[in-house]
Amino acid sequence: MKLHTIDTELFKLDGGAMFGVVPKSIWQKKYPADENNLCVWAMRCLLIEDEDKLILIDTGLGNKQSDKFFSYYHLHGLHTLKTSIQKAGFSVADITDVILTHFHFDHVGGAIDRVNDQSVAAFPNATYWSNQTHWNEATVKPNPREQASFFKENILPLQTLQKIQFVEEKQDVAFSKNVRIRFAYGHTKGLMMPIIQYGNVEIIYISDLIPSIGHLPISYVAGYDSQPLVSMQEKEAMLQYALENNSVLFFEHDPYFACCNLQMTEKGIREKEVFDLSDLNLKHGLSF
Repeated sequence: MKLHTIDTELFKLDGGAMFGVVPKSIWQKKYPADENNLCVWAMRCLLIEDEDKLILIDTGLGNKQSDKFFSYYHLHGLHTLKTSIQKAGFSVADITDVILTHFHFDHVGGAIDRVNDQSVAAFPNATYWSNQTHWNEATVKPNPREQASFFKENILPLQTLQKIQFVEEKQDVAFSKNVRIRFAYGHTKGLMMPIIQYGNVEIIYISDLIPSIGHLPISYVAGYDSQPLVSMQEKEAMLQYALENNSVLFFEHDPYFACCNLQMTEKGIREKEVFDLSDLNLKHGLSF
């Protein structure tokens, strides 16, 4: 098995929206805001070589939207989804599976391209994976809190093109030899978090349950979460699980750090070491 960090563009979101009720005087120490209260965030995906599968987790923002739309989010940086895949030694045609943690636009936008005003699969040979609960949440009757994050042009072509399949919705459902999926319902109903057994280390692609290291405290819940109290309960359970199993958290949105392990402190569970995916062999003595 091999893992590849797939960096896409950086973008900006309102700091208050990202940290909810937490005062700016606290969160801005780690994530400074600009004059418009916007903070920089990553859209960090993960590519997994697992036997005969080449699995991509999430697809970033994509490039289908208007210039006006992109002006709200200030895309910048040196990387794109496709250039990062190429840097890892692959092409879009090599991807066999795309796990979409959820259908918010910054996670699914790169799944579908527009070519000559037609929607096409960005990964033509891949099966895309979601679950029935989340599909219904995004396409049947989105709740008013989330509906602005579900863009039909990112989602419905997956069905029209017969690319979407659904994972069985039970905790720790096996996806491939070394990947299983855990579900959460506070950020959005049916959020999928892949858990990867990488040598003797377990890596949790934590998605928007914990967007960054700055969100490790239980009460630090984004204003985007549809059910914040449920998010808090799920965070507490996941952090306890990760601490007990010495798991590594892989962060999708932290602009500074991709990974951390955990320790118990007087303030609760917090990061112990922060590092990049490429450091895992050195720091954790991986064996294969």
